[in-house]
Amino acid sequence: MEENELIPVDNNNAVEYTDDNIRHLSDMEHVRTRPGMYIGRLGDGAHAEDGIYVLLKEVIDNSIDEFKMQAGKKIEITVEENLRISVRDYGRGIPQGKLIEAVSMLNTGGKYDSKAFKKSVGLNGVGVKAVNALSSRFEVRSYRDGKVRTATFSKGTLLSDNTQDTEEENGTYIFFEPDNTLFLNYCFKPEFIETMLRNYTYLNTGLAIIYNGHRILSRNGLVDLLNDNMTATGLYPIIHLKGEDIEIAFTHTGQYGEEYYSFVNGQHTTQGGTHQSAFKEHIARTIKEFFNKNMDYTDIRNGLVAAIAVNVEEPIFESQTKTKLGSTNMVPGGVTVNKYVGDFIKQEVDNFLHKNADIAEVIQQKIQESEKERKAIAGVTKLARERAKKANLHNRKLRDCRIHLNDPKGKGLEE
Repeated sequence: MEENELIPVDNNNAVEYTDDNIRHLSDMEHVRTRPGMYIGRLGDGAHAEDGIYVLLKEVIDNSIDEFKMQAGKKIEITVEENLRISVRDYGRGIPQGKLIEAVSMLNTGGKYDSKAFKKSVGLNGVGVKAVNALSSRFEVRSYRDGKVRTATFSKGTLLSDNTQDTEEENGTYIFFEPDNTLFLNYCFKPEFIETMLRNYTYLNTGLAIIYNGHRILSRNGLVDLLNDNMTATGLYPIIHLKGEDIEIAFTHTGQYGEEYYSFVNGQHTTQGGTHQSAFKEHIARTIKEFFNKNMDYTDIRNGLVAAIAVNVEEPIFESQTKTKLGSTNMVPGGVTVNKYVGDFIKQEVDNFLHKNADIAEVIQQKIQESEKERKAIAGVTKLARERAKKANLHNRKLRDCRIHLNDPKGKGLEE
């Protein structure tokens, strides 16, 4: 064959693309076909980011929203054999006339109306449907005004639906068992569940979560969170400041680096986002301006352990699993997250430091120590780098060259 000769294409072997290739998936089929779009990774429960914990979180989020609307101060969670979970809240209960749609039809829910759920954390019409579709068994009960409507499903398909009289308190009960054909050899880890539940109580003071008969409650919010999670002792008592739709807590420790816990509408944003970035920027700026000295932001934040929680109306997250906040505004068309967080920190932290000179002095000493350490490390690093460039190789067979190409002060480089 000549070098430039064309090879004929046999179109008879091409795969046909016809009307028959176009498929429409039902809501439940779509979730089961593309679960990663809804819950991220599947996994077997060995990691806190695995999908089975996202399923649990989506169910609890709805109950938390009821608490935020001042409906129900208790949530009961039971885990059976680390395989099946039931969640019972004492909120208003899902409206019974739309119960089936609320748990099986995507983009159906009560959280599109900001009047009813101004600062919702639930998935706005997706979360509990994904739980339904990805569970081998799913049961929902709505208790309202002396009636209980119960519906059971398997992999998103309705199996039964009935309504009876009841004397139980209003609220919602959801039971689910993840589908083991999707979550292979899965197992819920109690330590991951307990961490999740504790985070909920830190952010919702007054909420009691009963986990397998064990009561979890927080009275001091983010202060409890830092005390329970800090691996080093704080250099001064935790500073805890609260405002409308914002709460922060922070202290410095003797450890190196920074540590942050951030939340939006009760959702633990493990990857941060606009609120966490705003906190980091403005906490450093406010402290620098308070001391009115030339301080490096890295020195100010070194050893800082902090938590920030904000409530955002109609939040926008960068992924379905809501681990990073993408919202630029606190309210659609309103003040930016950066300005809201910045204004709060500027006023409240500055006021606190003026009123608590002893704590301000400790912070200043910590910053000065961090600066000395940074400069000392930089000096050692520079010296080591220079010595490495001119290292004398103690080997009789090898001799170090007299001229180094990477030495800007070296003579005879051109030669």
